[in-house]
Amino acid sequence: MGIREYFNKYESIYQEDTNIFTLVIKGKNIDGNKVALEFDGVENLVGSYYIDNLEELKRLDKELKYGVKVRVWGNLNKPSNNTIPNNFNYNEYLKYKGIYYTLDIDKIEVIDSKTNFIYGVKNIISERILKIDKTGYMKAFILGDKSLIDKDVYNTYQKIGVTHLFALSGMHVGMLSGIILSILKRLNEKWRYLLLDFVLVVYGFIVGFPSSIKRCILFFILNSINKIFNIKLSTLKVLLVVVFLLVIYDYRIIYDVGFKYSIMTVIGIAIAEDFINDFNKIRGSFKLSLVAFLFSLPISLCNFYEINLLSVFYNMVFIPFVSLIVYPLSLLSFIFPLFYVVFDFFVMVMEYVSAFISRVDLFILYLDFNLIEVVLFYVILFFVFYKKRIIMLYLLPIIIIIDIFLPSFDSNGYVYFFDVGQGDSSLIISPNRKDVILIDTGGASSFYKEEWMKRREYNVSDGIVSFLKSKGIKKINLLILSHGDEDHAKEVMNIYKSINIDFLKINDGNVSKYEEIALKLIKNRNYKAQGLELQYLNYKKYNDENADSVLTYMKIYDTTILSLGDATSQAEDDLLNKYSLSNIDVLKLSHHGSKTSSSEYFISNVNPRFGIISSGRSNRFNHPSSETISTLNKYKIKYLNTQTSGTIEFVIKKNGVTYNEYKP
Repeated sequence: MGIREYFNKYESIYQEDTNIFTLVIKGKNIDGNKVALEFDGVENLVGSYYIDNLEELKRLDKELKYGVKVRVWGNLNKPSNNTIPNNFNYNEYLKYKGIYYTLDIDKIEVIDSKTNFIYGVKNIISERILKIDKTGYMKAFILGDKSLIDKDVYNTYQKIGVTHLFALSGMHVGMLSGIILSILKRLNEKWRYLLLDFVLVVYGFIVGFPSSIKRCILFFILNSINKIFNIKLSTLKVLLVVVFLLVIYDYRIIYDVGFKYSIMTVIGIAIAEDFINDFNKIRGSFKLSLVAFLFSLPISLCNFYEINLLSVFYNMVFIPFVSLIVYPLSLLSFIFPLFYVVFDFFVMVMEYVSAFISRVDLFILYLDFNLIEVVLFYVILFFVFYKKRIIMLYLLPIIIIIDIFLPSFDSNGYVYFFDVGQGDSSLIISPNRKDVILIDTGGASSFYKEEWMKRREYNVSDGIVSFLKSKGIKKINLLILSHGDEDHAKEVMNIYKSINIDFLKINDGNVSKYEEIALKLIKNRNYKAQGLELQYLNYKKYNDENADSVLTYMKIYDTTILSLGDATSQAEDDLLNKYSLSNIDVLKLSHHGSKTSSSEYFISNVNPRFGIISSGRSNRFNHPSSETISTLNKYKIKYLNTQTSGTIEFVIKKNGVTYNEYKP
């Protein structure tokens, strides 16, 4: 195969107008009335099917098993990129899995319910797990599916840095291998390892060969050959052969986060073997945890922007607790369900401890390593552990400290209008990061007809939280809730759980339930801005939630910003009668560009340089209105809409302002 053919094999073979498909189900997840499916066919696909009645849901749950062949009618869509910077990119994630389209399913029918041996075994395992376990941990430990673990509980594991324990990895394969070798101990070494390799390959097929499992199983197989034939390759050399073979087979694996974690952690342990070996078991355990932490740290900061410095110590407790108690109990409970009570008890203990210690956030850092920092970090680790230059270990905190304090020397101001769908949320960062101000939180409306249709809560502000972490922001100085509607204020609790908020400003109208939550969480008022001019321009009460929106005026250097919440045309007109607001640089248009706001009179007087509209794609209100767009066009005002622009970033300098778009 030539170079061109090698790279061309990573292109879709589907035409966009294809709408009938014959596929095999390889993954399924039901959430409320949504059935998410992963398919194997001439090309991998993922699709979603929405169900209108409970009877159909029960029927499909029974019929749509792993390995079943189906005929599907639907429309292909190209996956979107992340529209909030420094967030998970679903489009790239799917491409690395060989998936180039998502499928909106209109109809699905089973054409062959027979499955092969591998899928048959997976169905048996999955169905048995669902009958025994309601926590989701057994499915995570055995099949690598974490979707059933409660999101809030999983977040506590993330905060303390132990989520790797719930993803299939070398630890799980190692423990499984140890159990199998113990069972086969009466056989000679050659047959023991041959049978082990066979079982591991079958297991790999059952769980779908995620990248970390590919690495582990190939490593175990090559290591078996190394031992049986006494080749005497070091662990590090075997690992390098594994990496070489996997990358040659499919270079896209280098983009997989799980693969990066797996490889770098094992490489670290291999080159730091002399450092880790210690006659004192507690000290040796600490050294092992430290090495794993250091070699995985750059990957965590590049992808999740968060590290907990105490995770070195937490892993010393959680790794043996999971590997010696919880994981074996999950296998034992799977075979003998009477042990489930014991398994469930230890899971509850683990959840309680995680929830308790996750409240200690003093040692959590939010950072974003760039490529230079990553390379420098690993070069230092190489000299520390391979060249035995332990003294260089003290250079690592310097890199982190520089990354923490560097934003304080940035003299630019930044304004972000986040793409939060049909809602509002914007972030203002003043020069030298003297002020971090969030206006509104966004929030999705729920329109479920029946209880069974409710899906797991999706927090639109998760993207905002990830972005704040990537910028190293642990604290919002001021939260302004323009008013209490859910599309502006619903996410206050979710943001507060991850990011500290010092001061709160709400409007003078009636207090909504979301404003009430904010008032209970955030006690401080009357924030005084340090690095920008900040004014609230309200001077009338209308006894209307939208009309009473907080009207926020800001000025950074010579750039003016006006944010209006959902203010009505009457409120806007009154604003003009009170204040001189001509030639505003950045205007966040009121009420998502609705025709009830942004009148011609208001727009012509304010005469903004940029008009920003925050509205959701295909929203049911048809925002922005054609009248608003006509007005903007008439006065030749440059307008940007989060529907098409994604998140909009303004960079404000002493000599002007520029903008960037993060399009879908």
